[in-house]
Amino acid sequence: MSESESQLPTAFVADVLMWKKWQVSLGVIVVATVAWIVFEWTNLPFLTISSDVLLFLIILLFLRANYAVLRNKQPPTLPELVVSEEMVNNAAASFRVKINNALLIANDITIGKDFIIFFKVVICLWLLSVIGSVFSFFTLAYIGTLLMITIPVLYRKYGGYVDKCCGVINRKLPRRYRIVDRNTPQEKDS
Repeated sequence: MSESESQLPTAFVADVLMWKKWQVSLGVIVVATVAWIVFEWTNLPFLTISSDVLLFLIILLFLRANYAVLRNKQPPTLPELVVSEEMVNNAAASFRVKINNALLIANDITIGKDFIIFFKVVICLWLLSVIGSVFSFFTLAYIGTLLMITIPVLYRKYGGYVDKCCGVINRKLPRRYRIVDRNTPQEKDS
């Protein structure tokens, strides 16, 4: 595979996120909205809807193939989907490395080697718990999809203002930290 072919999916995703392919970007929003409405308003489980959609597609393909045979036409050919052993091995090796890194980080957190990471993990898990009690998974996925599609374009348009505000926050945050650090009792070494 050439380098230009390997860059194609990345470039396509970037174009969709930056609304250069606005039809696809709009399609993502429409599909996400329809999926959210279906899952949230019908209160049907994900497995039920997925099974029904797959059942409908299989029946449709079966009827299409048999209709072509009845009309003495060539039945439509479906692409042969094959997963190579190399692809599976590469995915498994990548997954194994990521799992091992996550386990090392989890080990460092639970042993207490890095209190800052421990504190961040506790805060993130607590926030996820609070957010999870307010929103359903599909609502969060829908909000995440909308943010993923809209934030890059908004940043491109208003990036200068955002960078200016972040710079102000970045300058003020260390001062606030020093104030808190000064007012926090320090543990004396014995």
